[in-house]
Amino acid sequence: MSQNPPSLRPDLAPAPRIADTRRPGQPTIGMVSLGCPKALVDSERILTRLRAEGYAISPDYKGADAVIVNTCGFLDSAKAESLDAIGEALRENGKVLVTGCLGAEPDYITGAHPKVMAVTGPHQYEAVLDAVHRAVPPSPDPFVDLLPPTGVKLTPRHYSYLKISEGCNHACKFCIIPDMRGRLVSRPVHAVLREAEKLVQAGVKELLVISQDTSAYGLDRRHDRHPWKGAELRSHITDLARELGRLGAWVRLHYVYPYPHVRDLIPLMAEGGVLPYLDIPFQHAHPDTLRRMARPAAAAKTLDEIAAWRAICPDLVLRSTFIVGYPGETEAEFQTLLDWLDEAQLDRVGCFQYENVAGARSNALPDHVAPEVKQDRWDRFMEKAQAISAAKLAAKVGRTIPVIVDEVDADGATCRTQADAPEIDGNLFIDAGFEGLAPGDIVEVEVEEAGEYDLWGRLRG
Repeated sequence: MSQNPPSLRPDLAPAPRIADTRRPGQPTIGMVSLGCPKALVDSERILTRLRAEGYAISPDYKGADAVIVNTCGFLDSAKAESLDAIGEALRENGKVLVTGCLGAEPDYITGAHPKVMAVTGPHQYEAVLDAVHRAVPPSPDPFVDLLPPTGVKLTPRHYSYLKISEGCNHACKFCIIPDMRGRLVSRPVHAVLREAEKLVQAGVKELLVISQDTSAYGLDRRHDRHPWKGAELRSHITDLARELGRLGAWVRLHYVYPYPHVRDLIPLMAEGGVLPYLDIPFQHAHPDTLRRMARPAAAAKTLDEIAAWRAICPDLVLRSTFIVGYPGETEAEFQTLLDWLDEAQLDRVGCFQYENVAGARSNALPDHVAPEVKQDRWDRFMEKAQAISAAKLAAKVGRTIPVIVDEVDADGATCRTQADAPEIDGNLFIDAGFEGLAPGDIVEVEVEEAGEYDLWGRLRG
């Protein structure tokens, strides 16, 4: 089955950025981190624990005494990528330990790669550490092995993912994440805020809030209250977002389901405390398709909700992902999705062609769509989404907007606007007068040119 373009794959995480620093004789571990940003956070936690125990972190295979591969198991194509990564690590290094979502199927891994040294499941930090200890015994030096206050980060210094919960209570028929990661388990609000505060104090300029279902944050805790800076806060997304907005960094919310209480977040965005950006996985628009997915089937009400959000915050940017070719999807149902997209005018859109996932209930549904039909619908969907994106970006020409700098090289500065999350959305490029910029700078830029997904501009004095 053909894969979706990498730029539209939410199961492809940012590439690890690891400095090569070690002392003589120090045991060294490499990390290959696949999967979504939530898995990237798991990788950071594992490496932080290992670093605290005296291990160095290698940026390449040859410099490592062993390699951990943190896998993705969400889609069959992602499983294949994980097996390929394990095979590459075995060829290049030889000592390989496997963890992550695909680790929930150890026989699947060892059947393909019997020489792996250990297999552990998702967020099994202690089991991973035990496996590393067996493969490469620790040798800490308390006088030399210092750990930065933020732990080991795999993202650039100026932004960081902030995981607020694990697991999911939804039962979407195409998804096996609840089987792999369990039901919703939220972190206490004061623990999340403590981590966020440390990150900002260490120089992080943008906090990307992630979970499987950000809107449901704290539901499992019955929105319990915790003291924070002389006040009591609920473990609730509204309280959390409001307090995060007071830390002075950009705050970007991902994986937000359109529950009614999401409307309470919009005034925070209009006031500037939280970025006017919502990442909402709508998946489809036709009520019958949504019912077969076992998802809420109120697309018309969602359009009303979107209109109400934009009335409060006109600059609100909406990002979403959709599935085309879901079992039973008719041409009429697909046309409803296109018409809905026309009306919703979403800013950033990604799309998957449906594929079976081992263990998913959707596999057993009747009337699977032929591959050539799925491809045709994907092409038509992306053509419409691309046209909407191009028109929205063209409307920004002449405006002056804040951007955050991600990279600077000899050719220019690669930046992002408040409408762009790292790795999955577009960029704004500055190709003149950029010499004084550095990653993490937030500057004002006048937009001069727009493409289908990216912008170009010049610095304003």
